[in-house]
Parts: sequence; C-alpha cells; structure tokens
Amino acid sequence: MSQKIRIKLKSYDHNLLDKSAEKIVKTVKATGAVISGPIPLPTHKRIFTVNRSTFVNKKSREQFQLSSFKRLIDIYNSSAKTIDALMKLELPSGVQVEVKV
Repeated sequence: MSQKIRIKLKSYDHNLLDKSAEKIVKTVKATGAVISGPIPLPTHKRIFTVNRSTFVNKKSREQFQLSSFKRLIDIYNSSAKTIDALMKLELPSGVQVEVKV
C-alpha cells in the first residue's frame, strides 16, 4: 500500500508547532516510512488597528498583530503500522491538524 499522506499543521505558536512536527517525524520514521518535511508555509499575519481614545486624540492609534504559522509534512510508502502510530499520537491542543490521504 504505497499511498501519500499529507499532514498540514496550523498554530498561533511556532514553538508548539515545531515540537508537534518533530513528534510526527520521529513517529513516522520509527515505522519505516519515507517522509518529506516539515516544510514551513508562509505566515499569515492579521493586523488590527484600534483608536486609543474615542474622541480627543484621533491620531493616536494602537496596532495588534495575530500571526498563524503552518507546516506541511508528506509521508510516502506508509503502511498500516504508520497509520496506526499516527492515530495514537497525542498532540497539544493549540495545534490544528489536517490529514489528506
């Protein structure tokens, strides 16, 4: 069964994301599958500008930034053992995982 599995990780914290990706890579390599990644995808930045004061200081503004980080992992030559190991893997709650077969 030589199918390609693509795992896309997304998080607001890059340290948490890198640790999760490293955990997945170690688990997959232990089962003997071929892995490519983690590939960093472009960071999506959302910037919000808010007035500090309602009326008097109209030019005084404050900016906030919310960055979302993404990683892509491709797994080749996976077996049932690889899929089973991935299903049992515990990842932190701050990481969103999307799996495509």
